Amino acid sequence: MDNLTLFVALGFGYLLGSIPFGLLLTRAAGLGDVRAIGSGNIGATNVLRTGNKGLAAATLLLDALKGTAAVLIAGWYAGPLAAMAAGLGAFLGHLFPVWLNFKGGKGVATYLGVLLALSWKGFLLFALVWLGSAFGSRYSSLAALTAAIIVPIGLYFLAGPALAILFAIMSALVFYKHKANIQRLIAGTESRIGSKS
Repeated sequence: MDNLTLFVALGFGYLLGSIPFGLLLTRAAGLGDVRAIGSGNIGATNVLRTGNKGLAAATLLLDALKGTAAVLIAGWYAGPLAAMAAGLGAFLGHLFPVWLNFKGGKGVATYLGVLLALSWKGFLLFALVWLGSAFGSRYSSLAALTAAIIVPIGLYFLAGPALAILFAIMSALVFYKHKANIQRLIAGTESRIGSKS
C-alpha cells in the first residue's frame, strides 16, 4: 500500500473524528455551549453535567461510532492498514479538532469505537478491565487509564504487534488528555462514580 493511500485514510478519519457531537447536540437542545460548563470538555462526561442523560448517552455513542465508522469505511475501500490509519485519524480528530482550535475531548469513547472495529477481543478486554477497576475503586478515570495500560499489552498477544503499537500510542494520548484527572487522583480529590460533588 502506498503512503498516499494511508495519508488519505488518516485525513478521512481525522475529519470524521473531529465532528464535535457533544457541542452540536447540546447546542441543538438549547443548552448552550458545553465548553462553558464543568471541565469545558466536549465529551459525554461533561455533557452529563448539563443534567441531560439522554444527550450524554447520545454523545458517548456517536463519539464511539465515528471511530468505528472511520475504520470500517477505510478498511472496506483500502484494506487493514488503511483501517488502522483511519482509526488513528479519528482518534486524533476527536482529541484535537481543527474546528475547535484543536481543543477536543479526552478520547475514551472514540478509542473504544476504534478498538471495537479493529479487535473485538481487545474491546472486551477493555470492558472487563474497566468494569473491574471501576467496581473496585469507583473512579471512572482510573478505570479508563488502567484499561488503557492493559489493552496494548493484551493486543500484542491477541492481535499482534501492529495493533499493540497503534493502541500504545493512543493510550499514551489518553494519559496526556487525563493530566488533570491524574493530578486529582494523586491529590485524592477526583470525583468517584455516583458522587454528586
